[in-house]
Amino acid sequence: MSDLTRRNALGGLMIVSPATAFGTQANSKVGFGIIGTGGRGTYVGTHMTNDANAQLMAICDIYPDRIDRGKTQIPGADKVKAYKDLNDLLAQPDVDAVLIATPVFLHPAHFEAAVRAKKHIYCEKPAGADVKGVKRLLTAAAKADPSKTIQFGFQQRYSPEYLKAWSIFKEGKVGDVKMMMSYWILGNEPPVKPPQNTLPPEEEKIRRWGSWQETSGGPIVEQDCHGIDVLNWWAGNHPTKAIGTGGLRYPLPYGDWTSDHHNITYYYPGGIEGYLISIKHTAGYRDVKEQMYGSKGMLELARTYYKWHGMIPSAPLKNADDLRDRSLIERGDSKREITIDAIEEFYKSIVEKRPHNMAKDAAESTFTAILGRMAYEKKREVTWEEMLKSE
Repeated sequence: MSDLTRRNALGGLMIVSPATAFGTQANSKVGFGIIGTGGRGTYVGTHMTNDANAQLMAICDIYPDRIDRGKTQIPGADKVKAYKDLNDLLAQPDVDAVLIATPVFLHPAHFEAAVRAKKHIYCEKPAGADVKGVKRLLTAAAKADPSKTIQFGFQQRYSPEYLKAWSIFKEGKVGDVKMMMSYWILGNEPPVKPPQNTLPPEEEKIRRWGSWQETSGGPIVEQDCHGIDVLNWWAGNHPTKAIGTGGLRYPLPYGDWTSDHHNITYYYPGGIEGYLISIKHTAGYRDVKEQMYGSKGMLELARTYYKWHGMIPSAPLKNADDLRDRSLIERGDSKREITIDAIEEFYKSIVEKRPHNMAKDAAESTFTAILGRMAYEKKREVTWEEMLKSE
């Protein structure tokens, strides 16, 4: 990517001025701004405007049509200030928090600017597209005001159903978990055709960043990182090494992804193994979940439910051909989209002055995704140390 492209995307962020602290609004709601009004910024930003503790104060995007989209689709966005330079938004006194929903490769720089401006930060996942970028984000996070909440779009960590399953695990009810599975099987259509309209070179990898390794990190970093984050969470650590396979089942019509499927094994301290099975282009079939296998039972986690299985009187099979599952002990279904749960916790933590900073967890999950990508690309075992030195 050219220096000019990066300068345009960053929006002159090296000249940012710190803004004032939370509490400037008369109604004590948290004033927030949206940086990036594309698809994700519009979706998450809309949920944020519906939160009782939040009030939209400004939006920002470098493209006029994206600003128009935000004004049209985000409730109340047509009545707030709109900027093309994120520094102007960060300098607005009544903006206490920001949603960063820009292309993945820009997360480190935009996160750095928001930290410098002393804002509460909700940054979309992952923490960056490459090792160098993630390290930059970690360096910025270490300098963050400890009174500020810093959260990332790893929504599972805030889902009531995931947290219920976590409590079952922590109470020892499934025993010692040594094997974890993450299924990230997406039911999108077969590979899309190349875009019909061409874009200037300076816009290509910003507007269509998801199709390029350099700007997205590839599918295992940009998409599968959700399941990887859950593996790290439950293991209580990052892996020490990884092996795996991956590649392209279908010719690429556009972009430069190196894979559309992966089978990665992560090795964690304590003899724990985590498996990622990831497949794209499955013609409508979708299976996104995690399974935690313990010595006393199994927990299955998903964005819409949790299930607890174990040895109960009806569990043994009547015969070898009877495959009906009688081991279900408990099931809970999600009441709503778990992004709303994550957003609610973000704003509650600010209002109730319970700051937390999950930058380290987000960075380690992103590093773990990069580790898996390196393992299938190199077709050999890759250690955590080798991955960190690969920038």
